[in-house]
Amino acid sequence: MLAEDFGLLSALVKLDVLDNFGIVQAAQKAPSISVADYLAGESQGEIRHEYIGGLVYAMAGASSEHNIICLNLAFALRSHLRGTPCQVFMVDLKARLSIAGEDVFYYPDLMAACDPRDTDHYFRKFPKVLIEVSSPETERIHRREKFSGYTRLETLEEYILVSQERMEVTVFRKANNWLPEIANRRDDRLRVPSLEFSLSLPAIYENAPPPPK
Repeated sequence: MLAEDFGLLSALVKLDVLDNFGIVQAAQKAPSISVADYLAGESQGEIRHEYIGGLVYAMAGASSEHNIICLNLAFALRSHLRGTPCQVFMVDLKARLSIAGEDVFYYPDLMAACDPRDTDHYFRKFPKVLIEVSSPETERIHRREKFSGYTRLETLEEYILVSQERMEVTVFRKANNWLPEIANRRDDRLRVPSLEFSLSLPAIYENAPPPPK
């Protein structure tokens, strides 16, 4: 998914707010679909799409490193959260945002949600923690467009980026004004106070093959 293709919105105030989302004028003529049609299509289709203000973007496939890292995190989080009101979701559940009055649906790699207001079968509006596993192709989007969108969510406490190219985890916390905290040593741990959760970096990267040179 490339958010750079998202067309300009007519209202200047929306343009200012959404400028971080890589808006370009070339996509202005792209057809728009409703949220209802998008959700219906996603529930039936085999290819996942993200949705930004009426436009949809197909998502690329993931690498083996990406999948292994996601599984390591998901299993550890699920085990930790068992018996609590919180649930962890991986890959296929959407996060729903509203940015400058426009609906946005992203597929975070992992999401922890604890809010009883979230009752929809296909998305969450009130996540507590969002995690993206970044490749060189997606890191800029995760650090700019998605960071700008996710950190507007009222219930979000931590946004976490996990590199699939190197042993490095970056945590953005609401409690720290969303400033980055980087862990990149073998004895470092990912710490998620909002979930009372921590995991060593070697456990996050367990069995993940090194990227090709």
